[in-house]
Amino acid sequence: MGITKEQLLENLNGDLAWEYAALIQYVQHASVITGAEYESIVKELLVHANEEMQHAISLCDQIDFLGGVPAVDVQEIGTSADSATMLEQDLAGEMHAISRYKERIAQAEALQEYGLRRALEDILIIEEEHARDLMTVLGK
Repeated sequence: MGITKEQLLENLNGDLAWEYAALIQYVQHASVITGAEYESIVKELLVHANEEMQHAISLCDQIDFLGGVPAVDVQEIGTSADSATMLEQDLAGEMHAISRYKERIAQAEALQEYGLRRALEDILIIEEEHARDLMTVLGK
């Protein structure tokens, strides 16, 4: 895998923008989701939001350590008036994150950035937990 440190930093800043978006999306969804069948997930969405914030902090620290500047860009945020659609948007975001972090782990490995790889693996584990939580509430 031919990747440069600069490309990796650019990719990590892209991941950071997605983490910011996930944080905002989870907070918004937790506030507006309705329906008795979703009552149990609302508090969990706020837990997810806090974990996404921790991911953003971890990425910022890693980007800085590697000599980059953490970006402040935010990716697109999914909104809807329908509770099930909101959760589908959250699940899609988590599946996208899982895919991105698997790719980023391989890139860190290729550059022999083992501390970064470990930090990304820790994030990946949490993103997979988020996906399982959402799949459970969506009956998938």
